[in-house]
Amino acid sequence: MAVTLTSYNIDKETDQGLTIVDFWAPWCGPCKMMEPVLDQLETEYTGKIKFAKLNVDHQQEIAEQYKIMSIPALVLFRDGKAVEKVTGYYPKDKLTKYLDSKVETR
Repeated sequence: MAVTLTSYNIDKETDQGLTIVDFWAPWCGPCKMMEPVLDQLETEYTGKIKFAKLNVDHQQEIAEQYKIMSIPALVLFRDGKAVEKVTGYYPKDKLTKYLDSKVETR
């Protein structure tokens, strides 16, 4: 299950390897569509990519820090640094291709 991020644990939870952080909100329709896709991918990428979630309503300062202007937004962290951001709904096959390319370049 994806780790819930806050200002207290974001640095620790993203500091090693690849972590994909889902910036979302409960009122966001596309975010709700992404949730089952991310749940499936989390199972498929166990040991390769860590999955985390950040509710932008509860953590606005972090969303601002990473320049999240619209959601859903996925931010890829590599060893503690935010290296890429993708915004909007991604179907599973498209997101799988994206994640595969990131695992291969690791």
